[in-house]
Parts: sequence; C-alpha cells; structure tokens
Amino acid sequence: MIWKPSVTVAAIIEQDGKFLLVEENTLQGILFNQPAGHLEPDESLLAAVVRETQEESAYSFEPQHLIGIYRWHAPQSDTTYLRFAFTGRTLSHNPEQALDEGIVRTVWMSPEEIRTSQARHRSPLVLRCVEDFLSGKRYPLELLVHYD
Repeated sequence: MIWKPSVTVAAIIEQDGKFLLVEENTLQGILFNQPAGHLEPDESLLAAVVRETQEESAYSFEPQHLIGIYRWHAPQSDTTYLRFAFTGRTLSHNPEQALDEGIVRTVWMSPEEIRTSQARHRSPLVLRCVEDFLSGKRYPLELLVHYD
C-alpha cells in the first residue's frame, strides 16, 4: 500500500486585529476553519491558496509569506494532512459571489474569540496557524519552487 498525505493550503488573513474564518458544514457538524482546501493536480501552492480563498470567502487574496508547514493526522477520517499556511492581504471582496459548497458563511474573529471557540474548529491547525502568525512567523515565498 502506498501512503500519501493530503496536501492542503490555508490563508491566514488578519485585518484590523481580526482573522477571516469560514464556517463550514462537515461530517462533525458546522465548524470553523480558515479559507483552505486541497491542492489540485498541476497547480502551484500559491495558485491553490488564491483559488481556495476566492471560492470559500469571496475575497481575492495575495499571498505574501509562508507561515508554516503543518502535518496533522485526523483520527475521524484516518487522513494525514500536510498544510501549507500563507498570510497576505485581501485585494477585493465580491459579496455577490456564491461561496463554495458546504461553506455557510465567512466571519471575522479576534484571537480571543478563536481561542474560546476551539471546540468548533475543524482541526487544531486553525488556532496553531493564528498563534504562529501572532508570534511573527513569516517565511519568504521563494522557499517554494514550482516546476511546470
């Protein structure tokens, strides 16, 4: 058997002291996550985080730094995720855009609101990525190389 982690990307977007999260319908109920999703075949990590942020939040996103790379095993699905978390800035918002299937709404939450809502996080990576952002972790995007 060949083991393969599920590669995902996430956007950690802070604005005026609050972070953009999505509330999404999951098998475990309605939970909070960052705008995030799976890397598509032949897609760069940067293109994936831009696409996923647009689809899930209706915000166009410009990645500026890598915050970290995280490995997490989800016991409910027996899936191992390899998450690339990016920070950057929003360029525009299209409130008329329909959000991706399963996304209930977007919310802006303070770090304290995120900490107190841990029981409703899709994974422990939600809070960990925010804490890493708050601690100043930033890595240059040049670390990532995408060959066509």
